[in-house]
Amino acid sequence: MDYFELNTSLGTMAFRGNRDGIQSIQFLEEPSTTSEIIPDSLCEAVSQMKAFLAGSIKDFTFVMQPQGTDFQKKIWSILSEIPYGTTLSYIKIAQIYGNTKAVRAVGAAIGKNPILVAIPCHRVIGSDGTLIGYAAGLTRKRELLKHEGYPSQITLL
Repeated sequence: MDYFELNTSLGTMAFRGNRDGIQSIQFLEEPSTTSEIIPDSLCEAVSQMKAFLAGSIKDFTFVMQPQGTDFQKKIWSILSEIPYGTTLSYIKIAQIYGNTKAVRAVGAAIGKNPILVAIPCHRVIGSDGTLIGYAAGLTRKRELLKHEGYPSQITLL
């Protein structure tokens, strides 16, 4: 498994993957490496993340291979369809999945998203428009939504 840390305006992002695809992108509280050499298997993902954060691209096309249950992968697939600059509620994700009673399970699956930003769980908000639940912290969630042009009056809970 290849590894690289990218310093961004949102903090340090850790990329993990191999020639078959990216398995995780997570934010680190404390950077641990200083390597400037990006492994070949991670180059495209790192390049696209830089372009996304610079505002040059809106969608990611690198190969993603998130590891999880079939249910989690289905929810992450739904998240990947949320357009840039828009949001959906947790209940709407459950509706798209086909079971509104599964909203808690949907929330749990979203919380386990291993490929932050590229699988845009930051675009999922509360039914009342509040920002709730983001593994990398609500401040980062707000900044990502602002980056995508979502209204700045969003509320943090």
